[in-house]
Amino acid sequence: MPRAVDGSRRRSRRKKILGLAKGFWGGRRKLFRVAKGAVMKAGAYAYRDRKARKGEFRALWITRISAACRAQGLSYSAFTRGLTLAGVGLNRKAMSNLAIEDPQAFVALVEKARSSLAAAQA
Repeated sequence: MPRAVDGSRRRSRRKKILGLAKGFWGGRRKLFRVAKGAVMKAGAYAYRDRKARKGEFRALWITRISAACRAQGLSYSAFTRGLTLAGVGLNRKAMSNLAIEDPQAFVALVEKARSSLAAAQA
């Protein structure tokens, strides 16, 4: 029985890989063997960085909240401790947006944290 060399399954598999390699540079776009490795590596990076993105955004939110807190004369750690004592359950993303979009509401939040810290020390 003759060996199938240019079958449709083989062609579609190669076409899929080369399609995923569209936009890559040089042989990584045109040559199947090189493109296959590049696509595998790109997929691994994409998977890893989808997970890492969550941590990067969390760090960004914390930086924004910290800057807004320091403008009010309170550290980030003291602010979060005060909110925990006050029983405020806002997440970091919401607090970051509040600090940017509604500074007066954020100042009220800082005052609430400050008063609960004072009550805890008394």
